[in-house]
Amino acid sequence: MSDVAAGQHLTLRSEFPARRAIDWIRRNLFSSIFNGVLTIIVLVLAGLILTPLLRWAVFHATISGSSRAACTGDGACWTFIRVRFPRFFYGNYPADEWWRVDVAFVLLVGFCAPVLRDGVKHKWIWLLLLLIVFPTIAAVLLWGGVFGLAYVDTSLWGGLMIDVIASFVTVAGSLPLGILLAFGRRSQLPVVRMLSVGYIEVWRGVPLLTVLFMSAVVVPLFLPDGVALDRLVRAIAALVLFNAAYMAEVVRGGLQGVPEGQEEAAASLGLHWWHAQAFIVLPQALRIIVPGIINTVVDLFKDTTLVTIIGLFDLLGTVEQALKDPAWLGFATEGYVFSALVFFLCCYTMSAYGRSMERRLAKRQ
Repeated sequence: MSDVAAGQHLTLRSEFPARRAIDWIRRNLFSSIFNGVLTIIVLVLAGLILTPLLRWAVFHATISGSSRAACTGDGACWTFIRVRFPRFFYGNYPADEWWRVDVAFVLLVGFCAPVLRDGVKHKWIWLLLLLIVFPTIAAVLLWGGVFGLAYVDTSLWGGLMIDVIASFVTVAGSLPLGILLAFGRRSQLPVVRMLSVGYIEVWRGVPLLTVLFMSAVVVPLFLPDGVALDRLVRAIAALVLFNAAYMAEVVRGGLQGVPEGQEEAAASLGLHWWHAQAFIVLPQALRIIVPGIINTVVDLFKDTTLVTIIGLFDLLGTVEQALKDPAWLGFATEGYVFSALVFFLCCYTMSAYGRSMERRLAKRQ
């Protein structure tokens, strides 16, 4: 290739990305006069909002130092977040025992990975390990009192670990219960159907705030003398029973979306009703309701912040507790922005995984 041809080839290669970018902008942002005006308005509004936000959060912010004396500018005091950062995740859990929380989190990721990935053989075994073995190991690690581990009362638990624990246990308990309620609501037996409908409607008709108050105040009144049930356990049990009603309706929608011919075909092959539901109908229904389940899980994760009202300090509760410290008064904005970012990242991760699962399931159909 001559020098002239080589120069022309390099010029075309350098201009090609620029031309593609210009074409994309023209096609997506300025395809018409109306779209062009909207694009300009959005850019102006973004500039008006982002400029002071970046000035406050980045350019004039403070992150060094170890006390509020370091925050002398007019920007955000991220020093407050940096100093209190461990407490936002571990609560009042003893600092020398934080490694136990870390190990439990690593085990959670390790047990979840084979269940959430495609192409894993004997996935049902990993699912049983996740639902049975992992909770046992995590309980031993977090509570302690055995195998030389110091006992840590749940009153010391807090921060993001409370949100993760409550969300995991609630999903693991409410989804199977919701499936049973969904089948019960579709049952041909009047008693089973009426009991399932009654359960679902009662729990859906009561605010979650009231349910948590009842778990903290009313339930202990009905326990025998000398019997005490941990406050965190009562709160999680209330969340399981409450969210099972919503899971039941999500699952019922998926069951109604499966064509009746599937059940008829299973019956013609000699499968019993339970076998047909478990191996034919339910797997197809679960594919349909993936968006609904992800939406319910995301809402549940955010609803775990309500445990603060019964004295359990999750991430948001720990932030509010830190804001009452006289040494850090006046930094509520930084605390709430940090909480919002953490919850957004967690919820966005769950939503992104749900979308990827939908795409994978769509390719199989």
